[in-house]
Amino acid sequence: MKFLVTGGAGFIGSNLCEALLLQNNEVVCLDNFATGYRHNIDQFLNNPKFKLIEGDIRNYEDCRMAVNGVDYVLHQAALGSVPRSLKDPMTSTDVNIGGFVKMLHASVEAGVKRFVYAASSSTYGDHPDLPKREHIIGNALSPYAITKFVDELFAKNFSDIYGIETVGLRYFNVFGRKQDPNGAYAAVIPTFVRQLMKHTSPVINGDGNYSRDFTYIDNVIQANEVAITSPTAKIKESSKLYYEKLGIAYNPNKALAEVFNVAFGEQTSLIELTGYLQEALGVFDTEILKVIIKHGANRSGDIPHSLASIEKGKSLFGYDPKISTKQGLDIALKWYWENL
Repeated sequence: MKFLVTGGAGFIGSNLCEALLLQNNEVVCLDNFATGYRHNIDQFLNNPKFKLIEGDIRNYEDCRMAVNGVDYVLHQAALGSVPRSLKDPMTSTDVNIGGFVKMLHASVEAGVKRFVYAASSSTYGDHPDLPKREHIIGNALSPYAITKFVDELFAKNFSDIYGIETVGLRYFNVFGRKQDPNGAYAAVIPTFVRQLMKHTSPVINGDGNYSRDFTYIDNVIQANEVAITSPTAKIKESSKLYYEKLGIAYNPNKALAEVFNVAFGEQTSLIELTGYLQEALGVFDTEILKVIIKHGANRSGDIPHSLASIEKGKSLFGYDPKISTKQGLDIALKWYWENL
């Protein structure tokens, strides 16, 4: 099959490119290198089944060129980070909504079979219920969260109007190999790892009791694979039963338009995470055990607690994550130690 991975030079995108190439697929990578890196895809450039298009999802011609002849789209391109969106909501909106709609429309025009896209757990906003279930969301706490929810609305709308199959994957705090530890908007795990390796004190926002459902990259790869390969008829049959249990009306005659959580379904507080990172890295360097952990103010736009229900993904798509947070950290820390 032929795949387009937008944002294919980024953390998640480059891992998806690698997995797809290992399965002998053709892969087109579209990236403008705003947040992605060439070193993430260097190993693929001599592979005849890999094609790099340096372009921007905000440019419709780039989108059309990228989807030409493609069977499936894995749309990962976005400007991530809640703080970035608070500082510059216009650019986040332009990329995450404007670019998304251009990519989606180009996929409709090209006859793409299924459009799988990166959604976000930030969509749950201030709703207090745990675990987070796909049909219950609260008020958005950041411009970034709004952009990712609007993407879901557009995907559903395009499925209803144009018949393109769409699947949204609400990622929960993904971590693992190739994740960038540098820059103002780096994710918490690689940031803390880099700081500890330099014997610098990590700063936890708040008292450390905020919690996350940290999700190892291989679970995300599996989610994308099942989102692509699950037969439409089987998904609709499972959807009917799933929604009946919830008392929600479901129309199997409409085009496929689903969203499911991508996580392990396990809650870890920031203080627990930092303690484990320090302990595990201390095996490599005992000086890390002496680093003092500091605390700062809570960060604006942050959700206090995040824990996913993964029942829907299991029921509809056969999503079955294998790697727990601790197992993933053990694997990732070895990679970070050797590569940072």
